[in-house]
Amino acid sequence: MSEPHALYEKKGYIAIITLNRPESKNSFSDEMLALWKQYLVDSRADDDVRVIVVTGKGDTFCSGGNIRDMAEGKIQSWDMKRFLWDGVHRIVLTLEDLDKPVIAAINGAAMGAGMDMSIMCDLRVCSDRAKFAESYINMGLVPGDGGAWFLPRIVGTSKALELFMTGNIITPEEALNLRIVNRVVPHERLMEETFKLAEQISNKPPLAIRMTKRAVYQSEASTLRSHLDYISSQLSLLSETKDHLEAASAFLERRKPVFVGE
Repeated sequence: MSEPHALYEKKGYIAIITLNRPESKNSFSDEMLALWKQYLVDSRADDDVRVIVVTGKGDTFCSGGNIRDMAEGKIQSWDMKRFLWDGVHRIVLTLEDLDKPVIAAINGAAMGAGMDMSIMCDLRVCSDRAKFAESYINMGLVPGDGGAWFLPRIVGTSKALELFMTGNIITPEEALNLRIVNRVVPHERLMEETFKLAEQISNKPPLAIRMTKRAVYQSEASTLRSHLDYISSQLSLLSETKDHLEAASAFLERRKPVFVGE
């Protein structure tokens, strides 16, 4: 029996989603997209999950849409619209609704929609063997998976337009300089370094982590006054949590705090 097109496991407080079509460079399939979305939903509902890691199996993170299907005319017009809206975009919108941190462990090429799926994660740890490209233009297409929304917010409008309009390959070093990734690590240490980051975050007060993520993203679409009103409410609520009281007590007692997420 063949393995599912996406895998899910938990290690402590960390959930790992692995795209599992290495023979197809982890290109999209209906099964992969459905599982990917469901794993995100499951992680959101699981109080034992504090951080989510997404990676790819084999030598590719994700190559996006299946070019062979496109060349053979298997996906056209409204079929493409439905594939995006009912498949890929469900992941984008589920991520928008997810207030737990999501880290992309980029193990190899992230091309087209694969790049878009990496930049919609909150943090990105990149192998020194990885590469990126907004390669839609080379197929006569536009960035249809959210890249035209996410990338300008990371690198700025002008640079994003250059990357979209040229489809140029981006090296790990260039990705780091452009702030597309948070860090570049040796390939053989990718998951080790990603888990270190995930564990560091997972050991912080989980409610404060989730509210911090919400505050940062909501601030992008709010005025300073509305942001200050929002954040003061969140801080006030957190000041009565068990985790805040534990942190304050541990600081005074000079010991390591233990956070329970309450």
